[in-house]
Amino acid sequence: MPNSLASRAARPVPRYTSYPTAPHFHPGITDADYAGWLGALPTETDLSLYVHVPFCDRLCWFCGCHTKQVLRYGPIAAYLPAVHLEMEEVARHLDGRGRATALHLGGGSPSMLRPDDLIALAQRARQLFRPRHDFEFSIEIDPNDMTEDRYDAFAAAGVNRISVGVQDFDPRVQQAINRLQSFEQTRAVVEGMRRRGVSSVNLDVLYGLPHQTVGTLEATIEQALALHPDRLALFGYAHVPWMKTHQRMIDAAMLPDPQERLRQSAAAAARIVAAGYVAIGLDHFAKPADRLAIAAGAGQLRRNFQGYTTDAAPALIGFGASSIGSLPQGYVQNTVATGEYVRAVKARGLAIARGIALSSEDRMRGWVIERLMCDLAVSVPDLRRRFGSAAEAVLVEMAYAAQGDADGIVEFDGRRFAITDAGRPYVRSVAAAFDTYLSTGTGRHSVAV
Repeated sequence: MPNSLASRAARPVPRYTSYPTAPHFHPGITDADYAGWLGALPTETDLSLYVHVPFCDRLCWFCGCHTKQVLRYGPIAAYLPAVHLEMEEVARHLDGRGRATALHLGGGSPSMLRPDDLIALAQRARQLFRPRHDFEFSIEIDPNDMTEDRYDAFAAAGVNRISVGVQDFDPRVQQAINRLQSFEQTRAVVEGMRRRGVSSVNLDVLYGLPHQTVGTLEATIEQALALHPDRLALFGYAHVPWMKTHQRMIDAAMLPDPQERLRQSAAAAARIVAAGYVAIGLDHFAKPADRLAIAAGAGQLRRNFQGYTTDAAPALIGFGASSIGSLPQGYVQNTVATGEYVRAVKARGLAIARGIALSSEDRMRGWVIERLMCDLAVSVPDLRRRFGSAAEAVLVEMAYAAQGDADGIVEFDGRRFAITDAGRPYVRSVAAAFDTYLSTGTGRHSVAV
């Protein structure tokens, strides 16, 4: 690998699930700002709902999420009423505006919810936010949580898409990351939910884990493909022990170097594509008939805090501790600590801790970065049509990036700035060239590949 490519692979850059990215949020955005933004939404705007369940019954050492381990259900039972209260307060500020297009439960492990609690949460969301006829209800599942009554509750609640974390099926790797989960457990979840009418199954696989090799990862990919998922996400493990202290339990000496990470990523991607899946953006794959592949082919793929999505709703409403909302005016984030979140909601109805209002420059650069992350290309006529004369500064940066590229990563002909097939693994690094915040913040990020 040329030195310049090795440098790109090792460079820490954001994952760009938002722009500006979360390290640049600040406490100047308050409950009042959020309430005003909600009240300004158009009457029939689409709403995407996200509920964060920040609890697990075990702590996976690789995890980068805001979560906490609990050994009893009490903390969850105390948390859920605050989520209901926050939903009611948001609905009050919306005052009838909006129609829900999607509800996603993430974590942590939302599959820990007791059946009656899951059903009650789904029912309340439907009552408050008027779901559209094609409403998508998705949930992240830890197979170790699943019981027959939970399967039935998911079906009764209307879950129609699931995401299952595989990470790696190799026992040695699982021991090193404290995530013991057999292939048989995973298959039981996939088959059990499909029997209950779930129409879309996503599996998450990680590369860059301790003790992983190209061979062991390829074996995991083969097992994952045997389950015929509709979508498959291939994420690079983000080792950020300065931010997630439990990752210190992972022996950093056992982690692959950037070049080995790239080999793992390339080998796994090649195997998935050979099985008939369409490569989407940086790290997703889908069957050709899946909505994600169709959206990507039509240039309608989007990216938000859940990653790549077909969800085009202009307002993403986050509920729960640490959850992030995205509205046309900017981003908001709830307080992270669950106890503080519960107290804030009981006292104020909302729990906003920080956020950022978007400038016209932010909107333009955010659009450019999202198109690069989703389409691996930006149309110059489209850029000019959307942003007028302000686009000229970005076009100069595109020309500069192309002129300085000695590795065939990007190309620019004056009408289209594009990442080449060889440049796909480095899309985050290319996107970072248009991030004016990156050099000014204190946030630390994972490596690009």
